[in-house]
Order: sequence, then structure tokens, then C-alpha cells
Amino acid sequence: MKAINTIRMGGADVLPLVEGGKGVSASNGASAGNWAAEGGVGTFSAVNADSYDAGGRIIPQEYHGKTRRERHEELVAYGIAGGIAQAREAYERSNGKGRVHANILWEMGGAERVARGMLEGARGLINGITCGAGMPYRLADIAREYRVHIYPIVSSSRAFSALWKRAYSKASEWLGGVVYEDPWLAGGHNGLSNSEDPRKPEAPYARVLKLRQQMREFGLGDVPIIMAGGVWWLEEWEDWIDNPELGPIAFQFGTRPLVTRESPIPDAWKQRLLTLKPGDVSLQNFSPTGFYSSAVRNDFLRELEGRSHRQVAYTVQPVGEHSATYGVGPRKRPVYLVPADLEHVRQWEAEGHTEALRTPDDTLIFVTPETSREIVADQIACMGCLSQCRFSNWAQHTDDHSNGKKADPRSFCIQKTLQDIGHGGDPEHNLMFAGHNAYRFAQDPFYSNGFIPTVKELVGRIMTGR
Repeated sequence: MKAINTIRMGGADVLPLVEGGKGVSASNGASAGNWAAEGGVGTFSAVNADSYDAGGRIIPQEYHGKTRRERHEELVAYGIAGGIAQAREAYERSNGKGRVHANILWEMGGAERVARGMLEGARGLINGITCGAGMPYRLADIAREYRVHIYPIVSSSRAFSALWKRAYSKASEWLGGVVYEDPWLAGGHNGLSNSEDPRKPEAPYARVLKLRQQMREFGLGDVPIIMAGGVWWLEEWEDWIDNPELGPIAFQFGTRPLVTRESPIPDAWKQRLLTLKPGDVSLQNFSPTGFYSSAVRNDFLRELEGRSHRQVAYTVQPVGEHSATYGVGPRKRPVYLVPADLEHVRQWEAEGHTEALRTPDDTLIFVTPETSREIVADQIACMGCLSQCRFSNWAQHTDDHSNGKKADPRSFCIQKTLQDIGHGGDPEHNLMFAGHNAYRFAQDPFYSNGFIPTVKELVGRIMTGR
């Protein structure tokens, strides 16, 4: 195994080991600060981050506004306060070592306002901003203003080229690195383009090499690329280390830091990760963001799969084969189905899925009355946690805060489920993000007998190569 030496990143020499930022409550100041204290790059999530009261207790993110816009303002305030709180804890725990980064999603509600508010309130505590889920052109302005390095998360050289030409070339001195997030291996939301097949993964080496070649054309040959997704034992990536073709490379660990003593996720979530088998993590497209995402296939995902399975097309007038009348809603407003589909509907109703909900694609899905009530309640309670949400039809940048489409009941409230699983909710009935290598917890002898390491012990293990 080659020696793992420090590299220059963001104006400092650090170990090429980066903690992935993840999403709501999945990485915080405690985990990031301890990772940085070991000489690497610790990253806390600034996506609806937790803040604390005077006694150190987490402040529940409860919403009292009567309108979506009012609740959105509450969400932004929570986000800023939480980001500042996590930055302070990470800085204190880092002992002045390594680097502390904050992770935001550009498509999260109020992303720029949260980033600016957090950086203003935590000046000097945050060394870098990692950002994906969208095209964060405005990060260049933020970097210059707050003098922090930026780390765009991309899944292709084409995406980075667009960012560089439009914005980042104007703030080149603040580009600390580029995170290549493999769309078939990484957990959480993935950057699959319309031209890429989610069922046909491509090997990362060629894609990262293409990214490096593009960066060299822009004079960025010495800027590190951070490989994210699928990294477990570094000996499996030995040909990437000190490889002149690839240039400086660091490795990001998103899933493995979930199972540490400092990790903020509840113990039930950690224990579930330790039992996963190959194939338990699936790439699916139910997210209200519109992105594909990788998560553990549990009862939560199976229920979403069931919604889409129990789906038929309809017309509002009899057209062609759509000749069978069906009544929708309490008033039984007539729509028209293909007779064979009506037979399926009768079968689903016999199984208890008696409520028909319209989708933006002129289809009906069939769910139980309980599920129907929950979907409608969640849509009404929307607080605009995304810039656009297909589940609730919220849109941040329109006058009426609507995306102009019907709300889509085939999706779900991502804020609700991520807050729930992150604060003690049942992992089986919530969205549980994980990378596709998560099954290796159960195979790696490091975790024998349910061992949960400290961050220090995990970093030490990674440094051995396996």
C-alpha cells in the first residue's frame, strides 16, 4: 500500500481524506470537528442544521406560519442559526487542525440566504463550502465576499466546464477543489444527466480523467479532485494515489462516518446500516427534487413503489379506448379509463387502496385512506424546503410560489422524513440515504460484533489502506 501523504487543499496541507457532508442532521459539528482534528477535511451539513437552546438541547424545527411563504421564512431562520451552531462546534473540536467545510444543496430552499447568513455569523470558522444538487453559479460571488474556498460537486466534466466558464473563472483563487460525485455509487441525490442510464453504471476512472483533462485546459492541473462514492478501502484505489495522469486526488467518505460514536444519527439507524446486504441500496427517482437518489430499500421506498405501480392513465372525456367511467373524489367526478385498467382499479380497491389521487401526468394513483390523508396534510404543511418541489408544487422564485403544475402524490415530503429519521424516527418507515457500498459494514471485520468506532479510530483504520 502506498503511503497516504498530505496534499495542498484550500490553502493548507491536509490528509486527502474528506468527510462527506450529507444532508439533514446526518453530519454535524461534532463529527466534522473530530474528522478535521485528525488532519483531514471535516464537513458538516448546513441543510436545515440543528441549533441548540441554552441547555444544549436541540431546538425542534416547528412551523407556525399560516402561509407557505411565512413558513419558508421560518425555515431560512432555522437554517442560518443551525449552520452557525454547527460551525462553532466544528471549529472548537478541530483544535485548529485540518479543515472545516459546510455542505449546502443549491436546490434547497433559501440556499443563498442560508449560506450568506451562516458565513456572516460564523466568520473565520468555516474554511470551505461544498455545494451540489444544481448549478451553483452564485457561489463565486459568495467565495469572494466571505473569503472561503468553494468545492462544487459535479458528476461530469461537462457540468464543471459550465460552472467554470460562466462564474468560477472569475473567482479562481477561491476554487479549493472539485468533488466528483459518482452518480451510480454515491449515496443521497445523484447527478445523472438525461443522457446517462441509471441501470448502466460507468467506471469512475475514465470520467475523473476526463474531468482532470478539462481542468488542465483551464489551468487547474494542481487543484485537487475529490473522489466521492464507492470508496471503502484505499488499497482498492491505490492506482489513483500519486497518479500523474489524474493529478492530486483526495477521497471522500460519506457513508462510513455515519457509523461512528460522534455521528449524530440515532443508534437504530447505525444498527440498520450494519446489517445491510448487497442490493439493499437502490437508485430511484421518487425524490421531490426531481433528481435520482440512492437510499436503503425499506418499507418507505416500497410504499412509494406501490403508489407508482397502482397507477392508471385517465381522460376527462371518453377518447378512444378510454371508455370506462370511473368516479373520482367525494363527488365522484367522472373520468374515463381503459376497461382493463378499471379491472385493476377494482382489485386495488378490494385490497384497501380506495382513494384515487391525480398526478401532473393525467394519471391516477390508488392509496389507502390513511395514506391519502397523510399526503394531503404534508402537501398543505409545505414550508418550501426546496427551491422547487414536485410533491407540493412549491416554487421559490415565482410570484405565487407555485411551479405551475399539480402537486405530485407519487413523491413525498423530504423535509419531514429526513428530520424524522435524523431525530429518532423508525429507519424502516423513513427515507434512509446510503451509498451503494453500505453493505460492506456487515462484511468488514472492523465492525465485527457491532463495533462502532470513534472518528479517530475510523481515520486510523482508513490510513492503513483497509
